Amino acid sequence: MTEENPRVEQPEQKKDDTPEKKPTPPEPAPVETRHTVAVDGRTLSYTVTTGRLPLTNEEKGEVEAHVFFVAYTLDRPEGAPAGARPLTFVFNGGPGSSSVWLHLGAVGPRRVLMQDEGWMPAPPYRLVDNPHTWLDLTDLVFIDPVGTGFSRAVKPELNKQYWSLHGDLQAVGEFIRLYLTRYGRWASPLFLAGESYGTTRAAGLAGHLVDRGIAFNGIVLISTTLNFQTLEFEQGNDLPYALFLPTYTATAWYHRKLPADLQEKPLRAVLDEVEAWAGSEYLIVLAKGDRLAESERQAVIRKLARYTGLEPRYIEGTRLRIEIMRFCKELLRDEGRTVGRLDSRFRGLDALAVTERPEFDPSYTAIVPPYTAMLNDYVRRELGYETDLEYQTLSFKVNAEWQWDQGKYADTSEALRGALARNPYMKVFVAAGYYDLATPYTATYYTLSHMNLAPEQRANIQTAEYEAGHMLYLDLKSLARLKTDVAGFIAGALIGQG
Repeated sequence: MTEENPRVEQPEQKKDDTPEKKPTPPEPAPVETRHTVAVDGRTLSYTVTTGRLPLTNEEKGEVEAHVFFVAYTLDRPEGAPAGARPLTFVFNGGPGSSSVWLHLGAVGPRRVLMQDEGWMPAPPYRLVDNPHTWLDLTDLVFIDPVGTGFSRAVKPELNKQYWSLHGDLQAVGEFIRLYLTRYGRWASPLFLAGESYGTTRAAGLAGHLVDRGIAFNGIVLISTTLNFQTLEFEQGNDLPYALFLPTYTATAWYHRKLPADLQEKPLRAVLDEVEAWAGSEYLIVLAKGDRLAESERQAVIRKLARYTGLEPRYIEGTRLRIEIMRFCKELLRDEGRTVGRLDSRFRGLDALAVTERPEFDPSYTAIVPPYTAMLNDYVRRELGYETDLEYQTLSFKVNAEWQWDQGKYADTSEALRGALARNPYMKVFVAAGYYDLATPYTATYYTLSHMNLAPEQRANIQTAEYEAGHMLYLDLKSLARLKTDVAGFIAGALIGQG
C-alpha cells in the first residue's frame, strides 16, 4: 500500500446527508406455551402458538405485512398422524375487527368472565377457563386480518391492498395457505368459523380457496351477513324495513312493550306471526310507495304499532319505514333509555331523551373494556408474546377506509353457492340471535333462500336460533347451546370423509 503524498491536494469528499437506513429487525419466531383445560370431565393438554406470519409479494420478494395469530393444538395420542384432527380457522368481522370476540368469548379454552346474561362486570376483569371451548372438537387458529389486533402492513401505503373485500380474501386466503404449509396441516379436515363480516369473509373464502385446492368440510356462520342489500337503510331499498321487523318485535317482547295478547305468548310463537306478515303483506305495502290507499295505510300503521311497541303517530311520521337507530332510541324513550344495536337486550342511558338517535350502543360499550384488557393481559402473561404494538380490538380506521369493490351492495352469497356446487361435501351451520339488530336473523334467511340452491345443496345448510344478540355467546345459556350445536355439526360434516 502506497502512502499518500501529504503535499498533493486530495479531492474533497462529499458528505452524504441521506439518513442511514437501519435494517428491519427480523420478525421473532412464534412463541409456544403449554396449557391444560377441563372439558366434560376430561383434562385436555394443548400447545398454544402465538406470533405473526409474513405476507410476501412474490414478484418483488418483499414482505408487505405480518398477520397475528393464536393457534391451539390438542396433544395427539402417540402414533396418531399430525394431520388427523380437524382444524378450524376463526375470525370476526367489522370490517376492522380482530378475532378477540370469538377467541375469548366462545371458541377458545379461555374466556372473559361477564355476567351470566352478558352484561359488563365491574373492573378489574378476569379470564376463566371455558368449558364450552371447541378445542375438544378441533384444533383452532384465530386470525387477525391486517390492520386489526397486532397485524400490520409494513408500510402505511400498503394498507389499501388489504382493506377491501377482494384484498381481504386474498390476504386471509394466503395466510391459511401459509399456515397449512408451515405447520403440516394440508391433510387435516378443514373448517372456517366467522362472525358478522367474518361470515362475509368465510363465504368468500370458501369460493376463493376451493379453486386453489383448499376445500372445507364445513363453515360455521355466526350472526351472518352475506348480502348487504338486506341491511342498508337507503332511499329506494325497502328490503331492510321488512327484514328487521321480527327483530324489532323480539326486542319489544323482551322489554315488555307489546300488547298483552302477544306479550304473554312464547317468543317463537309471536315471531311466527310477525314473520308471515312482514314477508308478505308488509313487503307489498312498501312496494306500493305513494300509491297506497289511506285505509290500507292506517291498517299497516296499526299492525306496525302492534308488532313494535311504538306509538302509531310515530310510525306514521316514519312513512311506515322504521330505521334501526330510530327504533333503538324510540322504544324506551318514555323511560329515558335506549336499546343496543349489537344486542337489543342491553339498555343505554343518554343525556337527553329528545334526540333522534342513541348516543352510543350499550351492547358495544359493555364488551370493549373487558375484552381489550383481557386480551392484552393474556397474550403477554399467559402466552408469553411481547410487543409494544397497540392491540386493535376494533379499528375504526380500517372500517372507514374499507373499499367495497363489488358495487353498492357487497354480496358473497354467490361465492358460497359456487363453493357448495364445487364441493358437494361441504356443510354450513348458521347461528342467529333473536336480539341481533346488526345482522337480523330474517335478513340471513332471506339471503339463504335467494341463492338458487338445488335441494341437495339446501340440505347441507342447517340453522339455529338463540335468545341472545349479535355476540350470542355472551349469554351463558346460549354459549352452552352453541357448543352443543357446533359439536353435532362438526361430527356430521366429518361423516364420509376420506
